[in-house]
Amino acid sequence: MGRRVRRGGAVAALLAVVLVGCAAPSPTGITASIEQQRSDVALRQAQILVVNDGDTEIEVAEVVVEDPRFDGEAARVVDRTSRIAPGAAVGIRVQLPEMACDVGDVADTTVTVDYEVGGVAHTATLAAPDTLGFLPGLHERECRARRVAEAVSLAFTDFLPAAPGEASTLVLEVRPTGAADATIDAIRSTNLLLVGDDVDADRVVLPLDIRVTSASDAAPTLVELPILPFRCDAHAVQEDKRGTIFPFEVTVDGQSGTIELPVPDEMKGRILTWVAQWCGFA
Repeated sequence: MGRRVRRGGAVAALLAVVLVGCAAPSPTGITASIEQQRSDVALRQAQILVVNDGDTEIEVAEVVVEDPRFDGEAARVVDRTSRIAPGAAVGIRVQLPEMACDVGDVADTTVTVDYEVGGVAHTATLAAPDTLGFLPGLHERECRARRVAEAVSLAFTDFLPAAPGEASTLVLEVRPTGAADATIDAIRSTNLLLVGDDVDADRVVLPLDIRVTSASDAAPTLVELPILPFRCDAHAVQEDKRGTIFPFEVTVDGQSGTIELPVPDEMKGRILTWVAQWCGFA
């Protein structure tokens, strides 16, 4: 995978090579790691935590993340620079590329950092350990979802709100492709929404047992899913990150696992408004 051209031009690039070489240790002692917080999940982003272990302030410009599991590079979301004081750390958000599904779930991540110390440009390529261990699971789920999509398209297409105390309806469209086999075994509750119509139930898994094959009719089927607020917590609604991302249990290629399906943004807003009204704090 080739190194893309970075800001600063040929002069800065040549200076970086003269000072530190392609993979020489950073003169300021910076280190890095990759992590994904809850707020990053829906946007398919992650954060590169850059730590300045030296005794001089550094100014970080571009960061480029490479991993064999990525079909491309992960690049900085916002085109800006970040100042990091000695002994401090800054999380730099990057946009994750699509996954490469012809590699294993475990690999090493590296990040190339362009930065300045006292106005002098440097480049360092660093190991970026996955401190929270999110990458193997993300790679596995997204590659499984890609295989499921070869057999069936899943989408939330409507939300029908109900009065407080009653279950609302979330409509799932199931559209077979006629190209492969898969089974949608069940849908799981989220941290905010309970699938089912029992207000006294604990978090549940709702069986679906939707089987599609290469011989399936391509006509879509609409599945009405009852949902209830899992908890009435105003803070949870206001700060929601994953409450409308539903895990599905699936079987594809003879292997069982989970995939995730979010509701569309417009529908998410209506659902959160309904939860607030249902719970009586709107």
